[in-house]
Amino acid sequence: MKTYPKILALFACIAGVLSAATVDGERKQWHDIRLTFDGPATSETAVPNPFLQYRLNVTFTKGARTLVVPGYYAADGNAAETGATAGTCWRAHFVPDETGTWTYRASFRTGTDVAVSLEANAGTPVAFDGETGTIEVGPTDKTGRDFRGRGMLQYVGKHFLRFAGSGEYLSIVGTQSPENFLAYFEFDNTADHRGQKGLPNPDQLHHYEPHVQDWQPGDPTWQGGKGKGIIGVLNYLAAKKMNALYTLTMNNHGDCQDINPWIAYDEHTRYDVSKLGQWEIVMSHMDRQGLQLNVITQEEEGEQLLGKLGTDRKLYYRELVARFAHHHGIIWDLDEEMDRWRYFTTQDTMDMADYVRALDPYDHPIQYVQWKAELIDDLKTYGRLLGFKNFDSTALQHDAEQTHSETIKWLDKSAAAGHPWLINLIEMNPGVKPDAVDFGHVKVRKLGIWGHYMAGGTGTMFFFTEPNGDGNCEDFRSRDNLFDLMHYAHDFVTRYLPFERTTHHDELTPAADDYVLAAPGEIYAVYLPNGGTTELDLAGATGTFEVKWFNPRNGGELQDGTVRTLEGGGRRTLGTAPADVSEDWAVLIRKAGKN
Repeated sequence: MKTYPKILALFACIAGVLSAATVDGERKQWHDIRLTFDGPATSETAVPNPFLQYRLNVTFTKGARTLVVPGYYAADGNAAETGATAGTCWRAHFVPDETGTWTYRASFRTGTDVAVSLEANAGTPVAFDGETGTIEVGPTDKTGRDFRGRGMLQYVGKHFLRFAGSGEYLSIVGTQSPENFLAYFEFDNTADHRGQKGLPNPDQLHHYEPHVQDWQPGDPTWQGGKGKGIIGVLNYLAAKKMNALYTLTMNNHGDCQDINPWIAYDEHTRYDVSKLGQWEIVMSHMDRQGLQLNVITQEEEGEQLLGKLGTDRKLYYRELVARFAHHHGIIWDLDEEMDRWRYFTTQDTMDMADYVRALDPYDHPIQYVQWKAELIDDLKTYGRLLGFKNFDSTALQHDAEQTHSETIKWLDKSAAAGHPWLINLIEMNPGVKPDAVDFGHVKVRKLGIWGHYMAGGTGTMFFFTEPNGDGNCEDFRSRDNLFDLMHYAHDFVTRYLPFERTTHHDELTPAADDYVLAAPGEIYAVYLPNGGTTELDLAGATGTFEVKWFNPRNGGELQDGTVRTLEGGGRRTLGTAPADVSEDWAVLIRKAGKN
């Protein structure tokens, strides 16, 4: 890992440069450009509290385009490496969405709880307040999976996120487990507060030792070679064609009790700068590897820890946004298994979403995970937020048998309300066993994976159950075939279908147990969970359609079945698969000459 820019930033802070911010990072469109300012000498434990009593915002302007980016206290400017708890550095991350000359102006103010105020003139100016400068931004040079070559993922009023640079839409495929992914033993000040939870390590933290082999020369580490296990996990997931990951950033009083951003378990307004700097290294590698990140900000068991939208919770959101919102694929999740009916009212939820949206210059989507038992009553769950402009995504948790119907329900309801949601499957119960126990994952494959994608859902992530379950999975290869099965379905939908334009059309076949996803008149996909054949209603279509078959169990290229072409204008029989006719197959029916 190159350390030259970090050394420059550190020297600038030590030297006390006041005339201009130190700018490092590649000055290119969609890249992370870091501005570091020299300010008051302070520390994580100082009085006044640097996290609450100072506030850095940096306004970036280019023509009519303006971004107000919140900043944060960065200790000595290189705390991920040094472990520093004190210093004079304050930092903001800027991801420009246009090339050319950008102008910046710093607002640095002090006052009682000024950090959590949204008022521009709260507090009083101090130190480098008003400092200005310019940054010349060139085009990106990244390609492939690297998000920096594709742009920020944005909610654009559809059921899929779109890259602001390339214009591509993203269908999500990834892992929900382990939910305590960031409980990694080589992060500073990271400790288990629960006790035995099945990890093989005496410290009951993740080591990800099986994935050290997946770390590659040139990949990042910190503090003399730390981090190879967790970086290796990201490399492995990218190699398995996954594009998303889920992690808690705070699980005090929750299932595992081994992640929080603070200097101590019960200290909620003072943040561990070096630990968060190490999280930043990992999240930056996610961007390079093309991995979208669901940031789950709390668990149901500890959801009352920070109260409602008071000082502690506002500061928590501000710190997360300031330190991590520059990452390209963030989805902010307000709660895992939100206990709405006992604690958070509808207005509480809206207030939290409004506050995060007001802070985030990049307008990442906002969601929460709904506890599956409450999905019986729509008005206790997502139904109360239909049409609300600052809530963009569901994170469904339900039994396998509900996957297809629940996905369809929320796709349709959110679209009808005028604010279409991302409909993500986050946790299919009772969870996914290791390949060694259930290699084919038949129920998961048929009802979960294909049930979701063939409803038109945004994407799938899965919860791991024992052995090697949710909180104690060390080796992701325990689900190697699961990831293949997920990739096969995702590849079919994204490679062969204009998935952002297709919708569920199960009514076009007579069978009750198959799934249909289509852009009628143009292209159709039919999933047959038990093989055999069916008829497809092409009464509203004209012309000739070719018929191809896809193997959900082994992937591969499209194959020919017993019927090669169909004519529009009526109900047509699809024929049978090229082999294994009693197994599940997907059938692609598309206008001839359009492939």
